[in-house]
Amino acid sequence: MRILVLSHEYPPVGGGGGRVAQDLCEGLAQRGHAVQVLTAHYNGLDLEEVRQNVRIRRLVSGRHAPYVASFGAMLQYVLAAYRVGLPLIRSWKPDVLHVHFAVPGGVIGRALSRATGIPYVITAHLGDVPGGTPEKTERWFRWVYPFTPAIWRDAARVVAVSAYTRQLAMRHYPVPIEVIPNGVDLQALCPGAHPGEPPRLIFAGRFAEQKNPLQVVRVLSGLRELPWHCVMAGDGALRPAVEAELQATGLAERFTLTGWIEPQQVVDWFERSDILFMPSRSEGLPVVGVQALAMGLALVVGRAGGFVELVEEGQNGFVCDPENTQAMQNALSVLLGDSAQLIAFRQRSRELAGRFDLQNVLDAYEQVLAQAMQRKRR
Repeated sequence: MRILVLSHEYPPVGGGGGRVAQDLCEGLAQRGHAVQVLTAHYNGLDLEEVRQNVRIRRLVSGRHAPYVASFGAMLQYVLAAYRVGLPLIRSWKPDVLHVHFAVPGGVIGRALSRATGIPYVITAHLGDVPGGTPEKTERWFRWVYPFTPAIWRDAARVVAVSAYTRQLAMRHYPVPIEVIPNGVDLQALCPGAHPGEPPRLIFAGRFAEQKNPLQVVRVLSGLRELPWHCVMAGDGALRPAVEAELQATGLAERFTLTGWIEPQQVVDWFERSDILFMPSRSEGLPVVGVQALAMGLALVVGRAGGFVELVEEGQNGFVCDPENTQAMQNALSVLLGDSAQLIAFRQRSRELAGRFDLQNVLDAYEQVLAQAMQRKRR
Protein backbone atom coordinates (compact mmCIF):
# COMPACT_ATOMS: atom_id res chain seq x y z
CA MET A 1 0.00 0.00 0.00
CA ARG A 2 0.91 3.65 -0.44
CA ILE A 3 -0.13 5.45 2.75
CA LEU A 4 -0.15 9.22 3.23
CA VAL A 5 -0.24 10.05 6.95
CA LEU A 6 -1.60 13.37 8.22
CA SER A 7 -0.65 14.27 11.78
CA HIS A 8 0.16 17.69 13.24
CA GLU A 9 2.32 15.91 15.83
CA TYR A 10 5.22 13.62 14.97
CA PRO A 11 8.36 13.18 17.10
CA PRO A 12 10.18 15.13 18.28
CA VAL A 13 7.10 17.39 18.10
CA GLY A 14 4.08 16.56 20.26
CA GLY A 15 3.24 13.97 22.87
CA GLY A 16 1.93 10.42 22.97
CA GLY A 17 -0.31 10.66 19.91
CA GLY A 18 2.63 11.69 17.76
CA ARG A 19 4.66 8.77 19.08
CA VAL A 20 1.83 6.40 18.15
CA ALA A 21 1.85 7.80 14.62
CA GLN A 22 5.61 7.29 14.40
CA ASP A 23 5.49 3.69 15.64
CA LEU A 24 2.77 2.81 13.14
CA CYS A 25 4.49 4.56 10.24
CA GLU A 26 7.83 2.91 10.89
CA GLY A 27 6.23 -0.47 11.50
CA LEU A 28 4.21 -0.35 8.28
CA ALA A 29 7.25 0.84 6.31
CA GLN A 30 9.25 -2.07 7.70
CA ARG A 31 6.57 -4.39 6.35
CA GLY A 32 7.10 -3.03 2.85
CA HIS A 33 4.42 -0.34 2.61
CA ALA A 34 5.33 3.07 1.17
CA VAL A 35 4.65 5.71 3.84
CA GLN A 36 4.85 9.50 3.69
CA VAL A 37 3.95 11.91 6.53
CA LEU A 38 2.79 15.51 6.45
CA THR A 39 3.38 17.02 9.89
CA ALA A 40 4.15 20.35 11.56
CA HIS A 41 7.58 21.94 11.50
CA TYR A 42 9.34 23.19 14.61
CA ASN A 43 12.41 25.36 14.90
CA GLY A 44 15.64 23.55 14.03
CA LEU A 45 14.11 20.49 12.38
CA ASP A 46 14.68 19.54 8.76
CA LEU A 47 11.81 20.41 6.45
CA GLU A 48 12.15 17.02 4.80
CA GLU A 49 13.93 13.80 5.77
CA VAL A 50 13.66 10.02 5.63
CA ARG A 51 13.64 8.07 8.90
CA GLN A 52 13.28 4.30 9.02
CA ASN A 53 12.07 4.33 5.38
CA VAL A 54 9.35 6.90 6.21
CA ARG A 55 9.48 10.16 4.24
CA ILE A 56 8.62 13.04 6.56
CA ARG A 57 7.62 16.48 5.28
CA ARG A 58 7.39 19.17 7.93
CA LEU A 59 5.20 22.16 7.14
CA VAL A 60 5.82 25.63 8.55
CA SER A 61 2.75 26.38 10.66
CA GLY A 62 3.74 28.79 13.40
CA ARG A 63 4.31 26.20 16.11
CA HIS A 64 6.24 27.82 18.98
CA ALA A 65 6.71 24.89 21.37
CA PRO A 66 7.25 21.16 20.78
CA TYR A 67 4.74 20.13 23.43
CA VAL A 68 1.75 22.38 22.68
CA ALA A 69 -0.08 23.57 19.56
CA SER A 70 -2.19 26.71 19.61
CA PHE A 71 -5.45 26.92 17.69
CA GLY A 72 -3.74 29.28 15.26
CA ALA A 73 -0.86 26.85 14.67
CA MET A 74 -3.28 24.01 13.98
CA LEU A 75 -5.23 26.18 11.53
CA GLN A 76 -2.01 27.07 9.71
CA TYR A 77 -1.11 23.37 9.58
CA VAL A 78 -4.49 22.56 8.02
CA LEU A 79 -3.97 25.14 5.28
CA ALA A 80 -0.36 24.14 4.63
CA ALA A 81 -1.16 20.41 4.56
CA TYR A 82 -3.93 20.93 2.03
CA ARG A 83 -1.73 23.10 -0.15
CA VAL A 84 1.10 20.54 -0.14
CA GLY A 85 -1.06 17.43 0.08
CA LEU A 86 -3.18 17.98 -3.01
CA PRO A 87 -0.33 18.01 -5.57
CA LEU A 88 1.43 15.23 -3.61
CA ILE A 89 -1.61 12.97 -3.92
CA ARG A 90 -1.92 13.67 -7.64
CA SER A 91 1.75 12.84 -8.28
CA TRP A 92 2.38 10.05 -5.75
CA LYS A 93 -1.11 8.48 -5.91
CA PRO A 94 -1.50 7.01 -2.41
CA ASP A 95 -4.05 4.26 -1.85
CA VAL A 96 -5.31 5.59 1.47
CA LEU A 97 -4.95 8.54 3.83
CA HIS A 98 -4.35 7.83 7.52
CA VAL A 99 -5.37 10.73 9.75
CA HIS A 100 -4.19 10.98 13.35
CA PHE A 101 -6.46 13.24 15.41
CA ALA A 102 -9.93 13.97 14.01
CA VAL A 103 -9.13 17.62 14.68
CA PRO A 104 -7.13 19.09 13.03
CA GLY A 105 -6.02 16.19 10.82
CA GLY A 106 -9.54 15.07 9.94
CA VAL A 107 -10.27 18.46 8.41
CA ILE A 108 -7.46 17.96 5.92
CA GLY A 109 -8.23 14.28 5.40
CA ARG A 110 -11.84 14.94 4.46
CA ALA A 111 -10.96 17.89 2.22
CA LEU A 112 -8.27 15.94 0.37
CA SER A 113 -10.51 12.90 0.10
CA ARG A 114 -13.34 14.93 -1.43
CA ALA A 115 -10.92 16.53 -3.90
CA THR A 116 -9.19 13.31 -4.99
CA GLY A 117 -11.45 10.37 -4.14
CA ILE A 118 -8.81 8.80 -1.88
CA PRO A 119 -10.47 7.31 1.24
CA TYR A 120 -9.29 8.27 4.70
CA VAL A 121 -9.06 6.49 8.06
CA ILE A 122 -9.19 8.38 11.36
CA THR A 123 -7.38 7.39 14.54
CA ALA A 124 -8.87 9.28 17.50
CA HIS A 125 -6.58 9.80 20.49
CA LEU A 126 -8.97 11.53 23.00
CA GLY A 127 -7.99 15.22 22.80
CA ASP A 128 -9.72 15.32 19.42
CA VAL A 129 -13.01 14.18 20.97
CA PRO A 130 -15.38 16.71 22.63
CA GLY A 131 -15.03 16.38 26.40
CA GLY A 132 -11.83 14.34 26.18
CA THR A 133 -9.55 17.05 27.52
CA PRO A 134 -11.93 19.90 28.38
CA GLU A 135 -9.28 22.06 30.00
CA LYS A 136 -7.48 22.22 26.63
CA THR A 137 -10.18 21.97 23.97
CA GLU A 138 -13.58 22.90 25.40
CA ARG A 139 -13.29 26.47 24.14
CA TRP A 140 -12.19 25.32 20.68
CA PHE A 141 -15.01 22.81 20.32
CA ARG A 142 -17.57 25.53 20.98
CA TRP A 143 -16.51 26.93 17.61
CA VAL A 144 -15.58 23.85 15.58
CA TYR A 145 -18.04 21.21 16.82
CA PRO A 146 -20.77 22.04 14.28
CA PHE A 147 -18.30 21.20 11.50
CA THR A 148 -16.90 17.96 12.93
CA PRO A 149 -19.70 15.37 12.47
CA ALA A 150 -19.04 15.26 8.71
CA ILE A 151 -15.38 14.41 9.37
CA TRP A 152 -16.35 11.28 11.29
CA ARG A 153 -19.28 10.37 9.01
CA ASP A 154 -17.28 10.49 5.77
CA ALA A 155 -14.27 8.51 7.01
CA ALA A 156 -13.90 5.06 5.46
CA ARG A 157 -13.03 3.68 8.90
CA VAL A 158 -12.67 5.16 12.38
CA VAL A 159 -10.36 3.77 15.08
CA ALA A 160 -10.13 4.77 18.75
CA VAL A 161 -7.08 4.01 20.87
CA SER A 162 -9.10 2.87 23.90
CA ALA A 163 -12.58 1.75 24.89
CA TYR A 164 -12.96 4.97 26.85
CA THR A 165 -12.11 7.12 23.82
CA ARG A 166 -14.58 5.12 21.72
CA GLN A 167 -17.34 5.48 24.31
CA LEU A 168 -16.84 9.24 24.57
CA ALA A 169 -16.70 9.70 20.80
CA MET A 170 -19.91 7.78 20.20
CA ARG A 171 -21.82 10.19 22.45
CA HIS A 172 -21.20 12.84 19.80
CA TYR A 173 -20.62 10.87 16.58
CA PRO A 174 -22.87 7.81 16.10
CA VAL A 175 -20.64 6.05 13.56
CA PRO A 176 -18.95 2.62 13.70
CA ILE A 177 -15.76 2.93 15.75
CA GLU A 178 -13.39 0.08 16.51
CA VAL A 179 -10.71 -0.04 19.18
CA ILE A 180 -7.07 -0.72 18.34
CA PRO A 181 -4.84 -0.01 21.33
CA ASN A 182 -1.53 1.76 21.13
CA GLY A 183 1.26 -0.76 20.82
CA VAL A 184 4.89 -1.08 21.82
CA ASP A 185 7.84 -3.05 20.49
CA LEU A 186 8.29 -5.58 23.27
CA GLN A 187 11.63 -6.75 21.92
CA ALA A 188 13.03 -3.22 22.03
CA LEU A 189 11.78 -2.45 25.56
CA CYS A 190 13.41 -4.47 28.31
CA PRO A 191 12.90 -3.98 32.04
CA GLY A 192 15.81 -2.54 33.98
CA ALA A 193 17.15 -3.73 37.32
CA HIS A 194 14.66 -3.74 40.16
CA PRO A 195 14.14 -2.19 42.53
CA GLY A 196 16.38 0.87 42.58
CA GLU A 197 18.16 2.20 45.66
CA PRO A 198 16.13 4.15 46.56
CA PRO A 199 13.08 3.18 44.44
CA ARG A 200 12.48 5.68 41.65
CA LEU A 201 9.10 7.03 40.65
CA ILE A 202 8.58 8.70 37.28
CA PHE A 203 5.97 11.11 35.94
CA ALA A 204 6.16 11.57 32.14
CA GLY A 205 3.98 14.04 30.28
CA ARG A 206 2.95 17.63 29.79
CA PHE A 207 2.88 19.82 32.86
CA ALA A 208 -0.80 20.57 32.28
CA GLU A 209 -4.04 20.32 34.24
CA GLN A 210 -4.94 17.11 32.41
CA LYS A 211 -1.84 15.38 33.76
CA ASN A 212 -2.20 16.82 37.29
CA PRO A 213 1.56 17.26 38.00
CA LEU A 214 1.08 19.28 41.20
CA GLN A 215 -0.59 16.26 42.76
CA VAL A 216 2.68 14.34 42.37
CA VAL A 217 4.41 16.75 44.75
CA ARG A 218 1.48 16.91 47.17
CA VAL A 219 1.20 13.13 47.44
CA LEU A 220 4.91 12.57 47.92
CA SER A 221 5.18 15.34 50.50
CA GLY A 222 3.26 13.03 52.81
CA LEU A 223 5.68 10.14 52.26
CA ARG A 224 8.90 11.80 53.35
CA GLU A 225 9.77 9.00 55.74
CA LEU A 226 9.91 6.41 52.95
CA PRO A 227 12.86 6.00 50.56
CA TRP A 228 12.20 7.33 47.03
CA HIS A 229 13.36 9.69 44.33
CA CYS A 230 10.97 11.12 41.73
CA VAL A 231 11.74 12.09 38.12
CA MET A 232 9.30 14.41 36.36
CA ALA A 233 9.96 14.20 32.62
CA GLY A 234 8.25 16.92 30.61
CA ASP A 235 7.44 20.58 30.47
CA GLY A 236 4.49 22.91 30.16
CA ALA A 237 2.56 25.79 31.63
CA LEU A 238 2.44 24.33 35.16
CA ARG A 239 6.17 23.82 35.53
CA PRO A 240 6.71 27.08 37.50
CA ALA A 241 3.93 26.03 39.88
CA VAL A 242 5.54 22.62 40.34
CA GLU A 243 8.91 24.22 41.05
CA ALA A 244 7.32 26.58 43.57
CA GLU A 245 5.58 23.67 45.32
CA LEU A 246 8.87 21.78 45.54
CA GLN A 247 10.53 24.76 47.21
CA ALA A 248 7.61 25.26 49.58
CA THR A 249 7.64 21.61 50.68
CA GLY A 250 11.43 21.36 50.87
CA LEU A 251 11.48 18.40 48.49
CA ALA A 252 13.50 19.85 45.61
CA GLU A 253 16.50 17.57 46.26
CA ARG A 254 14.33 14.47 46.01
CA PHE A 255 13.05 15.40 42.53
CA THR A 256 14.65 15.58 39.10
CA LEU A 257 12.90 17.79 36.52
CA THR A 258 14.25 16.90 33.09
CA GLY A 259 12.43 19.47 30.98
CA TRP A 260 11.03 18.45 27.60
CA ILE A 261 12.81 15.36 26.27
CA GLU A 262 12.44 13.12 23.24
CA PRO A 263 10.56 9.79 23.44
CA GLN A 264 13.69 7.63 23.54
CA GLN A 265 14.97 9.64 26.48
CA VAL A 266 11.73 8.91 28.33
CA VAL A 267 12.30 5.20 27.72
CA ASP A 268 15.85 5.57 29.04
CA TRP A 269 14.43 7.02 32.28
CA PHE A 270 11.89 4.17 32.47
CA GLU A 271 14.79 1.71 32.39
CA ARG A 272 16.07 3.30 35.61
CA SER A 273 12.67 3.55 37.30
CA ASP A 274 10.35 1.34 39.33
CA ILE A 275 6.93 3.05 39.47
CA LEU A 276 5.01 5.10 36.94
CA PHE A 277 3.14 7.71 38.98
CA MET A 278 0.61 9.58 36.84
CA PRO A 279 -2.36 11.13 38.72
CA SER A 280 -3.99 12.09 35.41
CA ARG A 281 -7.49 13.52 35.17
CA SER A 282 -8.07 12.38 31.56
CA GLU A 283 -6.27 10.05 29.14
CA GLY A 284 -6.93 8.10 25.96
CA LEU A 285 -4.59 5.12 26.04
CA PRO A 286 -1.38 6.80 27.16
CA VAL A 287 1.74 5.66 25.33
CA VAL A 288 3.79 6.17 28.48
CA GLY A 289 1.48 3.76 30.28
CA VAL A 290 1.92 1.02 27.68
CA GLN A 291 5.68 1.63 27.60
CA ALA A 292 5.77 1.44 31.39
CA LEU A 293 4.11 -1.98 31.25
CA ALA A 294 6.68 -3.19 28.75
CA MET A 295 9.51 -1.82 30.89
CA GLY A 296 8.13 -3.65 33.90
CA LEU A 297 7.09 -0.67 36.01
CA ALA A 298 4.40 -0.81 38.66
CA LEU A 299 1.62 1.71 37.99
CA VAL A 300 -0.04 4.14 40.38
CA VAL A 301 -2.33 6.20 38.18
CA GLY A 302 -5.43 8.37 38.11
CA ARG A 303 -8.80 6.85 37.26
CA ALA A 304 -8.67 8.33 33.80
CA GLY A 305 -9.72 6.73 30.52
CA GLY A 306 -7.30 4.17 29.15
CA PHE A 307 -5.19 3.96 32.30
CA VAL A 308 -7.89 1.74 33.77
CA GLU A 309 -7.23 -0.73 30.93
CA LEU A 310 -3.57 -1.08 31.93
CA VAL A 311 -3.95 -1.96 35.60
CA GLU A 312 -4.91 -5.17 37.36
CA GLU A 313 -5.77 -3.68 40.72
CA GLY A 314 -3.46 -4.95 43.43
CA GLN A 315 -1.48 -7.05 40.95
CA ASN A 316 0.58 -4.63 38.88
CA GLY A 317 -0.64 -1.32 40.28
CA PHE A 318 -3.41 0.81 41.68
CA VAL A 319 -5.98 3.15 40.12
CA CYS A 320 -7.06 6.06 42.32
CA ASP A 321 -9.27 9.10 42.08
CA PRO A 322 -6.85 11.75 40.80
CA GLU A 323 -7.79 14.15 43.61
CA ASN A 324 -7.62 11.56 46.39
CA THR A 325 -4.24 12.29 47.94
CA GLN A 326 -4.65 9.77 50.76
CA ALA A 327 -5.53 6.90 48.42
CA MET A 328 -2.44 7.56 46.34
CA GLN A 329 -0.25 7.76 49.42
CA ASN A 330 -1.65 4.44 50.61
CA ALA A 331 -0.97 2.82 47.22
CA LEU A 332 2.58 4.11 47.03
CA SER A 333 3.27 3.07 50.62
CA VAL A 334 2.49 -0.54 49.69
CA LEU A 335 5.18 -0.49 47.01
CA LEU A 336 7.80 1.74 48.59
CA GLY A 337 7.67 -0.10 51.88
CA ASP A 338 8.02 -3.65 50.53
CA SER A 339 10.66 -4.42 47.88
CA ALA A 340 9.33 -7.96 47.32
CA GLN A 341 5.88 -6.58 46.59
CA LEU A 342 7.34 -4.01 44.23
CA ILE A 343 9.22 -6.71 42.33
CA ALA A 344 6.06 -8.82 42.02
CA PHE A 345 4.09 -5.86 40.65
CA ARG A 346 6.82 -5.06 38.16
CA GLN A 347 6.93 -8.65 36.90
CA ARG A 348 3.15 -8.67 36.43
CA SER A 349 3.30 -5.45 34.39
CA ARG A 350 5.73 -7.02 31.96
CA GLU A 351 3.43 -10.03 31.59
CA LEU A 352 0.43 -7.79 30.86
CA ALA A 353 2.37 -5.87 28.20
CA GLY A 354 1.85 -8.78 25.81
CA ARG A 355 -1.65 -7.45 25.13
CA PHE A 356 -0.10 -4.43 23.44
CA ASP A 357 2.49 -6.06 21.20
CA LEU A 358 3.11 -3.67 18.30
CA GLN A 359 3.09 -6.50 15.77
CA ASN A 360 -0.51 -7.34 16.63
CA VAL A 361 -1.44 -3.66 16.41
CA LEU A 362 0.19 -3.42 12.97
CA ASP A 363 -1.77 -6.48 11.82
CA ALA A 364 -5.00 -4.76 12.82
CA TYR A 365 -4.10 -1.50 11.07
CA GLU A 366 -3.05 -3.29 7.89
CA GLN A 367 -6.50 -4.85 7.77
CA VAL A 368 -8.29 -1.56 8.44
CA LEU A 369 -6.31 0.37 5.84
CA ALA A 370 -6.69 -2.36 3.21
CA GLN A 371 -10.45 -2.48 3.76
CA ALA A 372 -10.66 1.30 3.57
CA MET A 373 -9.00 1.20 0.14
CA GLN A 374 -12.03 -0.64 -1.22
CA ARG A 375 -14.18 2.47 -0.93
CA LYS A 376 -12.15 4.12 -3.73
CA ARG A 377 -12.77 1.24 -6.09
CA ARG A 378 -16.55 1.19 -5.76
